Amino acid sequence: MGSCLSRNSAKCAHDSSSPNSGKYKICHPKKLWLLLYVLVLFFLFWNGLNVLLDGNFGLEEWVVLILANLSSLPNRNATKPPVNTPTNSTIFSQETSSSVSKSTTITSRSESTKVSGSLKSFSFNDLKNATRNFRTDSLLGEGGFGCVFKGWIDEITFAPTKPGVGTVVAIKKLKIESFQGHKEWLAEVNYLGLLRHENLVRLIGYCIESDNRLLVYEFMPRGSLENHLFRRGVQPISWTTRMSIAVDVARGLSFLHNSENHVIYRDLKASNILLDSEFNAKLSDFGLARDGPTGDNTHVSTRVVGTRGYAAPEYVATGHLTTKSDVYSFGVVLLELLSGKRALDEDRPGYEETLVDWVKPFLLDPRRVLRIMDTRLGGQYSKKAAQTAAALALQCLHTDPKNRPLMKDILATLEQLPTLKDAGRTPPRTPPPKFEHHVRRHSSHNHKPTPNSY
Repeated sequence: MGSCLSRNSAKCAHDSSSPNSGKYKICHPKKLWLLLYVLVLFFLFWNGLNVLLDGNFGLEEWVVLILANLSSLPNRNATKPPVNTPTNSTIFSQETSSSVSKSTTITSRSESTKVSGSLKSFSFNDLKNATRNFRTDSLLGEGGFGCVFKGWIDEITFAPTKPGVGTVVAIKKLKIESFQGHKEWLAEVNYLGLLRHENLVRLIGYCIESDNRLLVYEFMPRGSLENHLFRRGVQPISWTTRMSIAVDVARGLSFLHNSENHVIYRDLKASNILLDSEFNAKLSDFGLARDGPTGDNTHVSTRVVGTRGYAAPEYVATGHLTTKSDVYSFGVVLLELLSGKRALDEDRPGYEETLVDWVKPFLLDPRRVLRIMDTRLGGQYSKKAAQTAAALALQCLHTDPKNRPLMKDILATLEQLPTLKDAGRTPPRTPPPKFEHHVRRHSSHNHKPTPNSY
């Protein structure tokens, strides 16, 4: 005699005296569904452990995936009408005060995501045509989670056009089956789709078809700040332009920190600061962005990600994330603007490897500040302006995050620099460098120039 799934033999459906003796009916179908439910949970845990540890994938997203997987299982009773139980969840349903008032919901096989109604929904075929079928000569860069292509679309209808016709855009294409990349795709849609600011790179639209995930951004012709500061053969940007860029970055961060959700950018670095044709700076790559702490919470706990040399020491040590973590990173970028040196350069000897460690002794003595300044500037700056900017960087780099200034106060200080009151930007005489991208790298140990990032 065989056994059945029920642990209680008295309730077993097997009956040797029945005409169906030797055949076994499944006892308690609900228990079978419970078993399937547990298996689905285990599958999601196993495949999504990295995302779960990061903390960026919230409860709602997990519910969406669980329900989506359960809904794909065979129907126990196909004759019954479907129960009107919600199987989708809205991600980032709360709009900040800066977001557009209208929104729309995009739905795929396993998710429902609320995005700004101003975003264009592209078909995959449209983006294939815009990039000439993702040809290699349209490739701008690639990384762990996908590739970025150059494409052309009509300025009004957003329909794909021939190269040189309409407006140029940057199209990020996520690798299929990239679980981590999918999470970051959602973060980009959530934040850049709902937040609008002159110092945030503009997200034009998205594509979500079958397993395809793509994002369409405005094209930033001057590339990244990293290229202009560190790439060999590129004419150095002027002092006025550097400080104007610092103001733009501070303005963008201040906007994020003071939004309804107190957004923490979490990955500020020179390669994530993109420049338009007039050297206006915009923050890009929001894949690691997080909502700030709520209620009585003082921080957000998360797995440590980011880039060596830029990440705040208390965040690296504890995983505790606050807006002051961004302030520290801003201090590092400000030092790069002043010195023309990378945040981390393993070719530098010993204590000079990390820019902060090398610069701090000079920042503590105003009389020695000029010794850290980029020699390529050729004395374009006033001593007072340099000392003010250096002192501000030192405050941002304070080991105690409570003693770091707020981004709005940093912005106010930078806007009062003497060189910025009546001066305009001074772009280099050289044409814009060839534009390149990459999908963000979480750490950087290489001193060589890296591509720009969306």
